[in-house]
Amino acid sequence: MAQPSSTAATLSGHGIIALSAICGFAVANLYYSQPLLPQMAATFTSDVSAQGAIAMLTQAGYAVGLLLWGPLGDRLDRRRLMTVLLVINLASLSLCATASSLSGLLMACVAIGLTAVSAQIIIPAVSGLVDARHRGQVIGKLMSGLFAGTLLARTLSGFVAAHTSWRTVFELAAIIDVAMIGLIWRYLPATEATSHLPYPRLLSSLWHLLVKQPLLQEACCMGFLLFAAFNVVWAALALMLAQPPYHYDSEAVGLFGLVGAVGILASSSIGSLTDHWGGRSVVTLAAALIMLAFICVIGSSLHLIFLMISLIILDLGSRANLVANQTRLYALLPDARSRLNTVFMTSYFLGGAAGSAMGTSAAECWGWNGIAATGVLCALLALLIGHIYRKKVNAMVE
Repeated sequence: MAQPSSTAATLSGHGIIALSAICGFAVANLYYSQPLLPQMAATFTSDVSAQGAIAMLTQAGYAVGLLLWGPLGDRLDRRRLMTVLLVINLASLSLCATASSLSGLLMACVAIGLTAVSAQIIIPAVSGLVDARHRGQVIGKLMSGLFAGTLLARTLSGFVAAHTSWRTVFELAAIIDVAMIGLIWRYLPATEATSHLPYPRLLSSLWHLLVKQPLLQEACCMGFLLFAAFNVVWAALALMLAQPPYHYDSEAVGLFGLVGAVGILASSSIGSLTDHWGGRSVVTLAAALIMLAFICVIGSSLHLIFLMISLIILDLGSRANLVANQTRLYALLPDARSRLNTVFMTSYFLGGAAGSAMGTSAAECWGWNGIAATGVLCALLALLIGHIYRKKVNAMVE
């Protein structure tokens, strides 16, 4: 009985803060490039398609990385697993910083995504170490760190690139990886395996989970669509703000990350709301918020205030989508939390990759109106899927 109290002590106070910071810095690797896309493409004399490829391949690499490494969280000590991934991530960031060709840069972006999955190993681990009654609240705190990394990464990278170069951003990120390794070994408790399945069977079990769990199917579909909507805006933002009437540089674009940071503290409250209302209700609210955000995007060509309001609402909706879906999944099968998270987050970031590609294409062809229409369509489809699964569950109960 000594181990649980020791674990609880480790996870209190500074431990939760440190693990939240690790989640933030890990996921930040996916977003450093977004304010820098025009600069990065220009370095290799490439056009808008290269900007979309950089954003899309980083997200797609992350989705594949989740699929490959996420299940190992149920099989191996998570600290050792994350250490190996961070060392490879550090090398990938260094390759990105020194890339001499567009093809080399794109390969480095894929590798960065493949190995930036530490947050999605920490969160399932911690969810199994806390009381079920407060699981949503604790996950919300970890998600506060994750979302801070998601948003503030853009601000940091935009500022650094404006005063140095985009390559310096990735050099700095590599140094941060070293600090993260130290924090992991200081604050994350050692974890025991919850599954002894061989690796091939762990991978095959992902498909069986998806087929047999309707809740997982629903979460994957809604997560895909709502995160796609989130990335429609952010992948296209640097491109749109570089054009009339704004003409903003990377530093100014990066500052828009601070607009979304207004809601960072909301993640814990969203987790508590999920504990009381239930995950499906909160995810439905998330889809409605995201739709409202894209309605506001329509006015972005007229005045900056419309864009700022849309980003704030979009951020809140995206937080609610992720926190609520993860909270309800972690309560489903305690012995398969890492694999459930793997299936969900793989679909989630595949949605991010699709949204990045759609966002740059819509922006290039139809401007702000195209971005708005794409996001509204994603949110509408998510609401429809939620309605279908709600009816399906009610029919099963009856």
